[in-house]
Amino acid sequence: MRDFVLMTDSCCDMTAQMADDLGLVVLPLSLQMGDDVYRNWLDGREIGFEEFYSRIRTGDTATTSAVSVGDFSGKMREFLMQEKDILCINFSSALSTTYQSAAIAASDLRSEFPEAKIFVVDSLCASLGQGLLLYLCAQERAKGHSIGEVRAFAEATKGDICHWFTVDDLNHLKRGGRISAATALFGTMLAIKPVMHVDDGGHLTPVSKARGRKASLLALVDHMAETALDPANTPVFISHGDCEGDALLVADEITRRFGNQDIHLNFVGPVIGNHSGPGTVALFFLGSKR
Repeated sequence: MRDFVLMTDSCCDMTAQMADDLGLVVLPLSLQMGDDVYRNWLDGREIGFEEFYSRIRTGDTATTSAVSVGDFSGKMREFLMQEKDILCINFSSALSTTYQSAAIAASDLRSEFPEAKIFVVDSLCASLGQGLLLYLCAQERAKGHSIGEVRAFAEATKGDICHWFTVDDLNHLKRGGRISAATALFGTMLAIKPVMHVDDGGHLTPVSKARGRKASLLALVDHMAETALDPANTPVFISHGDCEGDALLVADEITRRFGNQDIHLNFVGPVIGNHSGPGTVALFFLGSKR
């Protein structure tokens, strides 16, 4: 059985250390702020997470770019030349063209490497939801499962990765077209915080509203209580837009209510954070439904 690599993109929002420990190959998306273009490496080598959010808070704006077909082709070829197969699991196709880039690159390379298995999976996930799926897939690979078995696991599991999040500043969602200007204005005036999720099609969808920041954070845990398959033992991932204290509040509430201590925190990376803004808190776990 040929060895295979697990490949993904930087919207998985894992720590660089976790990605290294799991043996992931991670290609960066990009963002442009003013005249400067930065690649979104997991270790923040080109733009640090605190620096990014500080600039956003002071009014800087950014545009983001998917991983290109050429970048995927080059990295895939590197491993195919080593006679390794590839399972590439990417950011939701509903939110980025990164998956399409990977799929095109894989299609182009199959004729060049007919003996290789090159699989591309649309995770329908975002941020550490994508990270959680990869974490689980890496565990399956570590058990000795084949590339076909891990691919089947990814396809069967991705719909069970629950994404719940809230934001502190509605204006970022307004700029991204996620909510109307009127909703942002009145929500800000009344301290209304949206509670949103990523639906079965990989889209960001508002679900409910909470009055005040703490209520919105606790609402994330309420949703976990309703749908988590094993709330005491499931791996829990929490990402945040430079508001670690609020993420820790959610983590502490999960431990208090369920006894779960398998909790992993990290930043929402700059590419997703450009759309969700500072103060975002997102909770990810395995559930019975999204």
